[in-house]
Amino acid sequence: MTGRGAALATLRERNFRWYFVSRLVNGVGGTMGSIALVFAVLEVSSSASALGVVLAAHSIPMVLFLLVGGVIADRFGRTLVIQTCNVLSGLTQLAIGFLVLTGTAELWQLVALTAVNGVVSAASLPALAGVLPQLVPREQLQPANVLISMQRGVLNVGGPALGGVLVVTIGAGWAVAIDGVTYLLSAAVLLLVRLPPPAPRDEQSSVLVDLREGWGYFRRTTWLWVVVLAFSALNAFYVGGFETLGPVLAKATSIGEVGWGLTLSAGAVGLLVTTVVMLRVRLERPLLWGMVGCTGFGAPMLALGIHPHLALVLVAAVVGGAGIELFSLGWNLALQEHVPEDMLSRAISYDMLGSMVAVPVGQLLVGPLGVVFGVQHTILVCALLFVAISLATLGSRAVRDLQRVPAEVS
Repeated sequence: MTGRGAALATLRERNFRWYFVSRLVNGVGGTMGSIALVFAVLEVSSSASALGVVLAAHSIPMVLFLLVGGVIADRFGRTLVIQTCNVLSGLTQLAIGFLVLTGTAELWQLVALTAVNGVVSAASLPALAGVLPQLVPREQLQPANVLISMQRGVLNVGGPALGGVLVVTIGAGWAVAIDGVTYLLSAAVLLLVRLPPPAPRDEQSSVLVDLREGWGYFRRTTWLWVVVLAFSALNAFYVGGFETLGPVLAKATSIGEVGWGLTLSAGAVGLLVTTVVMLRVRLERPLLWGMVGCTGFGAPMLALGIHPHLALVLVAAVVGGAGIELFSLGWNLALQEHVPEDMLSRAISYDMLGSMVAVPVGQLLVGPLGVVFGVQHTILVCALLFVAISLATLGSRAVRDLQRVPAEVS
């Protein structure tokens, strides 16, 4: 089937089609809302520390409650959880917008509302990641994942710019409020998705029992814990080397601020081109090619560390965008096809927690190391470690030999 044919066939699936529309509405609001929230906070306090406190108020509860969020999604049904979370997130964003617009917002109020949003995200993320196998036949999982990635890539290119325009034209408070409305609209659209309720659980089951079951499955599944363990380090090196030190090096070299923006856009281009290719090419060994793609994701850091010239960095960013899309597709397919449906959100919550736990370490430690050893040298070391760890995961036979599940098994 051609790429266009595969995409159209997947979109003909009623449940997936409405889920896709719901994600689109939600994504438009979310990508612009993140920019709007920053400037809404800065209207209340111009302090960078205050902004950091508000952003941390979202991320810390999200990490703390991820495992419980996975249990909730498996226990109560993923579409119901997503709908409920969208309504709660919409109400918190509307409350923030109202406070900012009326000039009554105080920092503690923004922290409290953002913390509620972080707890809500802890439940919605495992549900969002785990619902796709319930929406399409198994043979359409790859094009379904690719379409969601394509949607996200397009929104990541245009959403922040739209958010910036709204902040300038109508103000940060209205922009945050619009984000809140899109959450509510997304929840309404999701009502059109019809899925059977989850199977009833044993009366003896509890959140703690469900968590233990999820942990037991996680540690027994070699390919799962090997990749998550690798990403606990990979994410730390990436956010430290590329996201933290990258802009510093760009500003100090001929790349400049404009060149850094182009670099981020080039990564989005690489991602989008890969989604088009993967509508046509079946990914037979998802983790083998996924980790090869992950190695390519280190290319922008390597370019910065070896020779920070804009043309080289742009090419490397395209490679990196393509690589991370290849990994994301392979990883999603591995989870969706190999993890039992009633365990999927819990497995994803352990994945998210393990992958994110070391991110603050990278953010906090790499900066001082750059001061001591030099920014460019530190980025190069982060890049080399990133590539080495990515390749090392392929030393696990469970990772490199994992195959797609044939469609007839479903």
